[in-house]
Amino acid sequence: MGKSVIIIGATGLTGEILLKKLVANPAYETIKLFSRSHSKVTSPKIVEFIVDLQNPASFSKDFTADEVFCCIGTTAAKTNEKEQYKAIDFGIPLGAATLAKQNGIPSFIVVSAMGANASSAVFYNKTKGEMEQAILALNIQKTHILRPSLIGGNRTEFRLGERIAKVAMYLLNPIFIGGLEKYKMISPEKIVNCIITLANSDNKQVIFSSDEIANIGNSRT
Repeated sequence: MGKSVIIIGATGLTGEILLKKLVANPAYETIKLFSRSHSKVTSPKIVEFIVDLQNPASFSKDFTADEVFCCIGTTAAKTNEKEQYKAIDFGIPLGAATLAKQNGIPSFIVVSAMGANASSAVFYNKTKGEMEQAILALNIQKTHILRPSLIGGNRTEFRLGERIAKVAMYLLNPIFIGGLEKYKMISPEKIVNCIITLANSDNKQVIFSSDEIANIGNSRT
């Protein structure tokens, strides 16, 4: 019997690529999506739950699987109120991890961000760091936290600041060598490849920098 997996954030850039990869992967039999809107991807493997992600108690009975992949996140430009931003980037991943622990799901992989630090003076970095700490405190058997740098690819919504940053990073990428490789822009495909590789390995490392994600992602097609 194949694996069952839950994806949080399957309608986003990285999450949609992850979903398509899992649909094509024979190791996965059931893919549960917990989202605020329907995915554009269709497959007999997919089971969709349209829910309020900020109210995990409302869908706790359906939250069962072998693995959870959490790719959700917003931006300061899209969600400019700090309280609302934290409810998404901190509250939703933690709510999913809490359900995973409660329901005995042994594997949880979450996409965080480079610079995550609970002691940071930067609100974005601090929120991501606090999210990581709260999830690690749950002691889920297999937990992996990915900290990618700026993610490449084309999103459905237009983000001017992100577009400018991507152009700048594209030009700067060649000079990021050695210890600076973790600052290189990373493709969502490499992040997805890394998630699937880690989920199907006995790798004990918990936190992965962007260059480490890329190296693992490069090893899988």
